[in-house]
Amino acid sequence: MAKDPLVMLPRLRQLLAQAGENIRLARLRRKLSTTRVAERAAISRNTLHAIEQGMSTVSLGAYLQVLFVLELEKSILQLAANDVLGRKLQDAELIVSTRAPKQSPSE
Repeated sequence: MAKDPLVMLPRLRQLLAQAGENIRLARLRRKLSTTRVAERAAISRNTLHAIEQGMSTVSLGAYLQVLFVLELEKSILQLAANDVLGRKLQDAELIVSTRAPKQSPSE
């Protein structure tokens, strides 16, 4: 049975397109051809083209392979690294398990 196509919001498609453009520009700055990058990443030129177009149908692993070839693989660690909302939600659920000791009246 065929999978249902992934429905993406326009803003998410735009983010993927920008990521693909960034990858393309990084490749061009290094003066690497699509053939060479595709060979080194062990993907087809069509897959590399899809990555540079920001296609959502390409696996994250393929994106990571290309980043590795461009020596940018550590940039993947920036994903969700600055999770301000998540940290606030986590902090809001912190429970104080013990109370501070009562102070004596003389203090």
